[in-house]
Amino acid sequence: MLKLTVKPGEYLLIGDDIKLVFAGGSANNLRILVDAPKSMNVARSAALVKNGLAAEPGNEVKHYRDREISPEAQEKIKAILMEERKKARKASQGKSQGRTAAAGR
Repeated sequence: MLKLTVKPGEYLLIGDDIKLVFAGGSANNLRILVDAPKSMNVARSAALVKNGLAAEPGNEVKHYRDREISPEAQEKIKAILMEERKKARKASQGKSQGRTAAAGR
């Protein structure tokens, strides 16, 4: 086990994917922000005890899987994104043509 002294705002990196940020606290409480991939199981010991689970391999608390988006919804999202990209391209082309015309004066 590693014991560290940190100041609010400092953070720890664990591997490439996990970041623990110490946000401050008091004598009895410490606020920690955990930035980890959804695939990582992050559970408080109180939650494990409440659910009657020991913090051992195989006893991890499982999170609900995100609902899948229907193929129809995926197609609609793709169409909307393509339309927005076209609008952005037209807008940027209009700006670049305006600059070219102004430079030619």
